[in-house]
Amino acid sequence: MKNWYDLFHKLEKEDYYVKLNRFLNIEYQTHTIYPPREKMYDAFRLTPYNNVKVVIIGQDPYHEEGQAMGLAFSVPRGVKLPPSLVNIYKELEKEFNMEMDKNNGDLTYLARQGVLLLNAYLSVRKGEPLSHKCKEYEQLLIDIIKYIDIKEEPVVFMLWGGFAKKYKKYIKNKKHLILEANHPSPLSANRGGWFGCDHFKKASDFLDKNNISPIFWRNYWLILNWIYNNKLGAYRSRLRVLFSQSRPYLI
Repeated sequence: MKNWYDLFHKLEKEDYYVKLNRFLNIEYQTHTIYPPREKMYDAFRLTPYNNVKVVIIGQDPYHEEGQAMGLAFSVPRGVKLPPSLVNIYKELEKEFNMEMDKNNGDLTYLARQGVLLLNAYLSVRKGEPLSHKCKEYEQLLIDIIKYIDIKEEPVVFMLWGGFAKKYKKYIKNKKHLILEANHPSPLSANRGGWFGCDHFKKASDFLDKNNISPIFWRNYWLILNWIYNNKLGAYRSRLRVLFSQSRPYLI
């Protein structure tokens, strides 16, 4: 059974990965870098390889204090939603006719359900967007995509914007679904190609068609989802009745 450990253990021997880690060691010692080093690989910790259902590719972490948390597009609860995440929530609300909790930009609940929120560049200097853009990180992203591509289970790849779309060529497994749209940032989204893309609805339909457990997109239901996923006896039975009253991803 494959897992992230197998991939990164193999990559430790690659010259580019050795060089990348040497660079990061110096950067974390000499600059303020986001996210904290211990959170840099949280996307992989929270979304085990065998649980990956959806892959969303971002570019680099948020570069202001208190924002980056190791998950693409995500910010800690209570932190003001960045513009791209505002538009992601707007699209979710439109697709499923529901309301998102605007005070909570923490997407950990999605990561735990199998949504790999993956930034191409896993780190950034404070106040300097794309300061860690380098070919070593880009090669790492390619190797990660190729590793996901060999999964037997169908996976949804959401490629938003020109940067993410250029990695489409590394997804060759016909079992997977590739969804493309403009980036949700206001500059891009307001030109068209983001709002109305229906990516989340299409992903849910694809998972349902392939008998894969659904993603609960709504962030109001974190506690109920936790109870349900942890199989807590009578609570699970009651929630099963609740979830069966409508398509699960609408809840």
